[in-house]
Amino acid sequence: MSITLLPQCGELPLSAPSPVAMPLSLPHAATRVHAVERPDGVETGVWECSPGRWRRQIMQAEFCHFIQGCCRFIPDDGEAIDIRAGDALFFPANSAGVWEVTETVRKSYVLWPD
Repeated sequence: MSITLLPQCGELPLSAPSPVAMPLSLPHAATRVHAVERPDGVETGVWECSPGRWRRQIMQAEFCHFIQGCCRFIPDDGEAIDIRAGDALFFPANSAGVWEVTETVRKSYVLWPD
C-alpha cells in the first residue's frame, strides 16, 4: 500500500466543473475534483462545489473535512446539519439526503467500500 499526499488542499488544482447529477435548484451547482483511487476501492481527494441544491449521490461511507465555504446537509431521516470551514463529518454508507450549498465549499474526503 502506498501513502497518498494531497498537498495544500485549499490550493490544489481541480478538474473542470461538472454539473451535479440530481439538481434541485437553479442555477445548477457544479463540482470540481482531484481524486486518487486505489486498487482496494478506497478513494481520497479534494472536492469543491458551487452554490446550489441537489440530492446526495455518494452511497459509500465517507469521512470529509471542510476547508472553505458553508453549506447544509439535510438527511432523509434526520435534522439539518449546518457545516462551515473547519468542520468534519462522517457519513455512514447509504446516507441519503439533500445538499444546500450557500457559499462555494471545498473539502478533503475519503470514501471506502463496504
